[in-house]
Amino acid sequence: MKRKILIASVLALLFLPSLAFAQKAGGITLPKINIGVGTAKNGSDISVTLQILLLLTVLSLAPSILIMTTSYLRIIIVFHFLKNALGTAQMPPSQLLAGIALFITFFIMAPTWNKVNDVALKPLIDNKITVEQAYDKGIEPIREFMFKHVRQKDLELFLSMTTQTKPKTRKDLPTYVLVPAFAISELRTGFIIGFFLYIPFIMLDMIIASILLSMGMMMIPPMMVSLPFKILLFVLVDGWNLIVGSVIKGFM
Repeated sequence: MKRKILIASVLALLFLPSLAFAQKAGGITLPKINIGVGTAKNGSDISVTLQILLLLTVLSLAPSILIMTTSYLRIIIVFHFLKNALGTAQMPPSQLLAGIALFITFFIMAPTWNKVNDVALKPLIDNKITVEQAYDKGIEPIREFMFKHVRQKDLELFLSMTTQTKPKTRKDLPTYVLVPAFAISELRTGFIIGFFLYIPFIMLDMIIASILLSMGMMMIPPMMVSLPFKILLFVLVDGWNLIVGSVIKGFM
């Protein structure tokens, strides 16, 4: 890290004089950035400050929003159950599983995000609607996706903990009730899939353990012997294609 910083500093010292000369000659113009903190003089200044703080808060919560309102939660849970069922401690790495789950999430959520782009983002950029209208229109496709996969029992759980009366339609249901209900529904579904993933690998462990016991090889760990057979079984049935395909079809 120190070496990289040193190289970057040397490059900056080498190029800064040439950039300064080019700027004087009128070839390259460098932007000037000013950041200042002052006292708000009127209500509009306070409003802008609050909007910036709100934007920074949303950006900091963006990963959590992505996890809690998309298919990512179920996918990453299934992948980790699969990794534990196989018994491979470090393979595939957790970073790789997270990356694969992220891009599968992009694939699944593409129709929903395209709707958000068409009904909210584009009109907002073209100044056809306000920010409040863009939020109201943009949140609807995401709510529709969550409503497709949330359990009624989970919705009733969070509704029972609020003072709000039972909504008559889906539009009357607040988003802050829908999101946690959707999250625990996805957790439940992910754990169910994980349970069925464990069954064939546990059966293989039991078969290997019985064979070793009958041969008197009690000192050999069954997990060490069964691991190659688990990987072979997973490859023969084309496990990645089967599992990823099943997970994606569960959202269609």
